[in-house]
Amino acid sequence: MLTDFFKYQAQTTPHPLGMEVSYAKGSYIYDIHGQAYLDFVAGVSATSVGHCHPYLNDAIKKQLDLYSHVMVYGEFAQHPAVEYCKQLQKYLPAPLEKIYLVNSGTEATEGALKLARRITGRSELISCHNAYHGNTMGSLSVMGYEERKQVFRPLIPDVRFITFNNLTDLEHITEKTAGVIVESIQGGAGFIQPENEYLIRLSKRCKEVGAVLIIDEIQPGFGRTGTFFGFENFGIVPDIVIVGKGMSGGMPVGAFIASAEHMDLLQDQPKLGHITTFGGHPVIAAAALATLEIIKNENLMKLALEKEALFRKLLVHPLIKEVRGRGLMLAAMTSDAAVTNEVVLRCYRRGLILFWLLFEGKAVRITPPLTISFEEIEAGCAILLEVFDELLSEGHV
Repeated sequence: MLTDFFKYQAQTTPHPLGMEVSYAKGSYIYDIHGQAYLDFVAGVSATSVGHCHPYLNDAIKKQLDLYSHVMVYGEFAQHPAVEYCKQLQKYLPAPLEKIYLVNSGTEATEGALKLARRITGRSELISCHNAYHGNTMGSLSVMGYEERKQVFRPLIPDVRFITFNNLTDLEHITEKTAGVIVESIQGGAGFIQPENEYLIRLSKRCKEVGAVLIIDEIQPGFGRTGTFFGFENFGIVPDIVIVGKGMSGGMPVGAFIASAEHMDLLQDQPKLGHITTFGGHPVIAAAALATLEIIKNENLMKLALEKEALFRKLLVHPLIKEVRGRGLMLAAMTSDAAVTNEVVLRCYRRGLILFWLLFEGKAVRITPPLTISFEEIEAGCAILLEVFDELLSEGHV
């Protein structure tokens, strides 16, 4: 299979891990040789309720027996999508009340950027340096990392960048600005949290000049930081929220959310202001609804903070400079990228899946399923500390 993987399937890096997956269950992935791997990554924050959760799988199977795709988004009323939006709205503060279901986080970003321009009639978009909001052309345009996007230029025009947590830079948001897009916790940059009421002041500045504030919850959302949305930790209500990843337990999905007044602008002038064939797919929506129920019924938001406390208690080592993040969105920071690379690869060979972050080479990603047990956290951290001890004995600092 591995030979065919490289021959027929396009790759994203020169050296993928190349695990040949047999099956996955709970917090573990198993390869075709029977090796078990404890998953501290959860499909990059997507498999929020673990692998093959029985309640989630049952919901998917039941919907498959009723109907799958029947019509493009927005024409037919389909119970899974309608009920999901109705239940999700209960977790949203006013005036966020209408949900546009799409296929991925990057499509949610595209829809949000379009909506910001439609609301304001302006063109300027502002993002943050080292921000990541997806990889399609609009999302790429608001990525704050030139090395990853310069070969694809020209991108969409009239995009400016400010520095996350820099209050002085808020002055660059003016009456020309259509929208400001920002992560509630910067992911690819190294799981950096807002400081000094940054998001509150950002929100205030947007209101002063009439700009739309877009908060990216693609990684922090759906209980990962101990609240349903990451922005709840920082005392604001954005104009648009974009979500994806963990909202359907590993199925492909995304959404952008705004007030009814704003979202209804996409219905006319022009009609089909945003359109998608498979957004709101009934099987995916059934999975998203089941995931929502699991997060609530298994008390996963509160447990995320308790599990964070255990990680922070265990991850103490001379080679760990700090542990960044919140809840189960954590990054163990090392002294340099070479150390991090060794940690990820050596842990993988010992049966523990860790991963890298996009722009911060010193970060070891720790984003396990929200359902991970305290015992599994202890087992995984034991492997991680064993590798750190090994590296320390080899003279790494």
